[in-house]
Amino acid sequence: MIRVAYRPLLLVAVVALAACSSVPLHYYTLVPPAGDYVPTATQAAMTLPSASFQFELLPVSVPAQVDQPQLVVRQGGQGVAMLNGERWIAPLGDEVRSALSADLTRQLRTQDVSGLPAGAKPVLRIKLDLRRFDSEPGRYALIDAAWSIRSLKGGATLACTSRISETVGPGYDALVQGHQRAIAELATQIAIVAGPLAAGQTPACPDGAK
Repeated sequence: MIRVAYRPLLLVAVVALAACSSVPLHYYTLVPPAGDYVPTATQAAMTLPSASFQFELLPVSVPAQVDQPQLVVRQGGQGVAMLNGERWIAPLGDEVRSALSADLTRQLRTQDVSGLPAGAKPVLRIKLDLRRFDSEPGRYALIDAAWSIRSLKGGATLACTSRISETVGPGYDALVQGHQRAIAELATQIAIVAGPLAAGQTPACPDGAK
């Protein structure tokens, strides 16, 4: 009697596990392929020479609500959904940091020397804290960030905040691409002030930041 009772339960468990394992997983990254880089209008207007400095980008903090392996998206005014089948390839803070580092390296034409021995060039330290990382498929990808930049050889520290929203089309690919564009625009705002700060000046926060 005991064996007969357990067999249906075992069958249900096997079916449930099979159903879970059949859900396809899709992985996303915020770092765009190098060949797919298309500058925004602001980026295209910039003609920065190769920088005479390097930078160190500290680990990036992200809001706890979205610090998940899954994509977390808004549904209506108060609802959110955690998409088990749609996932980041790395922790979200690492993804944002990698994307911003790649964009700054490309725009400033210099190196991210985080974790490397100090060289002859001066180093700017950049810190980024994401306050919001909002995603609504078919509508927008938004980041709200507080960031600071200073020279490791001393001098003024510039602290700014940026709120960047990108309109996106339907689908999760479009949503991730919107966040890629938002991070690229954030890199542009940081790059605008990096040169003057490295030269010992005290620039104001760029347009689009405060």
